[in-house]
Amino acid sequence: MAVSHNKLELVQIAEAVAREKTIDKEIVIAAMEDALSRAARSRYGHETNVRAEINPKTGETKLWRLMEVVEAVENDSAEITLEEARARNPEAELGDFLSDPLPPIEFGRQAAMGAKQVITQKVRDAERDRQFDEYKDRVGEIVNGVVKRIEYGHVIIDLGRAEAIIRRDQQLPREAIRQGDRVRAYIADVRREVRGPQIFLSRTHPQFMAKLFEQEVPEVYDGVIEIKAVARDPGSRAKIGVMSNDSSIDPVGACVGMRGSRVQAVVNELGGEKIDIVPWSDDIATFIVNALAPAEVAKVVLDEESERIEVVVPDEQLSLAIGRRGQNVRLAAQLSGFEIDIMTEEEESAKRQTEYQQRSELFMEALDVDDIIAGLLVSEGFSRIEEIAYVDVHEVADIEGFDEDTAEELQARANDYLEKEAEALNEKRLEMGVADDLWNFDGLSAKMIIALAEEGVLSVEDLAGCASDDLTGWTERVDGEKKHYDGMLEGFRVKPEEAQELINRARIDAGWDSPEGEEEEGEDAAETV
Repeated sequence: MAVSHNKLELVQIAEAVAREKTIDKEIVIAAMEDALSRAARSRYGHETNVRAEINPKTGETKLWRLMEVVEAVENDSAEITLEEARARNPEAELGDFLSDPLPPIEFGRQAAMGAKQVITQKVRDAERDRQFDEYKDRVGEIVNGVVKRIEYGHVIIDLGRAEAIIRRDQQLPREAIRQGDRVRAYIADVRREVRGPQIFLSRTHPQFMAKLFEQEVPEVYDGVIEIKAVARDPGSRAKIGVMSNDSSIDPVGACVGMRGSRVQAVVNELGGEKIDIVPWSDDIATFIVNALAPAEVAKVVLDEESERIEVVVPDEQLSLAIGRRGQNVRLAAQLSGFEIDIMTEEEESAKRQTEYQQRSELFMEALDVDDIIAGLLVSEGFSRIEEIAYVDVHEVADIEGFDEDTAEELQARANDYLEKEAEALNEKRLEMGVADDLWNFDGLSAKMIIALAEEGVLSVEDLAGCASDDLTGWTERVDGEKKHYDGMLEGFRVKPEEAQELINRARIDAGWDSPEGEEEEGEDAAETV
């Protein structure tokens, strides 16, 4: 059978569009069929169910009117009774569709324009779906692209099969990017939005540096050397913690390369950003000492529970350890995840003396003992009355110069002090109007509740309305400098996740949220119904 030129042209157009947009030809054919169906409905009536079919090989077009088999006809243009349907097809059942061929129609200018819009929209949607599906699983990869244009400081990158954006805050400071430049960047996020998939790239992301080392250092690519942590001050300085799984390979030397060739390639890509390569250690104190290099550390005091560490350095090493504008210690803190307090040996000595004196005075007043006994308790590591009251009596009795009777007497005095303190705090909370539900809330000490009450949190419902930052404090940049704002529980060393847990439980107790188990049971019940 001979195929007309126009029909072949239809197939060729579908193939050309599919190649240009890198989508399946079937999607373009389906878009054309949909456009023809809509155009035919404008001719035969919008209430008519018309389906168009295009032969993907010959381009031949057929139109069909579909009639649904129903019990009672409400729309005689699209529905037919079961009796009438069985007269045409004895095997027809309710819900089936019967098709009648329709004669081909000539499309006017308006119908053709409408069909063009439908096809364009369908192809555009298919192209967007293809882009999203292609890049959604590539988050964390490095891509190359050409700068297509720059809009309000944001750089639009042509990746070949899609466009991506490097926002102004994700570009290296003082980096001059021009139209036509070839750029490497890290895929930070891919989102499906109304205007199409948005691919967000970054050149400041810590993992961008890690991926660059993976490309430059074969041992990292092969997994022999692991990059455990990365901290960056983009465009200025960075620290990277590395560990070798092969004792015969030096991780720092391998990342540096012969005459620094490997690390220099990364530095050049990052616009001259200085990189400190730090050997990783499972001992966090050792790792932090390594991370603070080139400064020399004399002593560290680690508090793993609150994730804080005090680092003592010689006087002449203080400025080196802190770095310009606190950069060195800030990057070391980011790298380790610990809060780092740096002080000189003189400052550390003064701090210890102040703490010793404060604790001694506390024990002297609370336990009614002399300075010698108080000094012995402090020297043994006791810092709070609760520790003396609740510790095993033998730990106190084992202190040189103490016996079991002395230890029992000290514990009795400690418990009396805590009881009186609790009574005083209870009276204070009644005066302040603290509700019983907050006073009995699990996870909050009496002193913590009084601290909350002083800030206006008087009930569980008040606590439920707080954010974790309200409890732990927050840091923000003001006039180019970081400023810390104290939270209501600032002095109690409450971690953000612990604060959020308290707030979540308060919201459940206040009836704002439901426990996870109840939600799941409710969902299961709904599914069963």
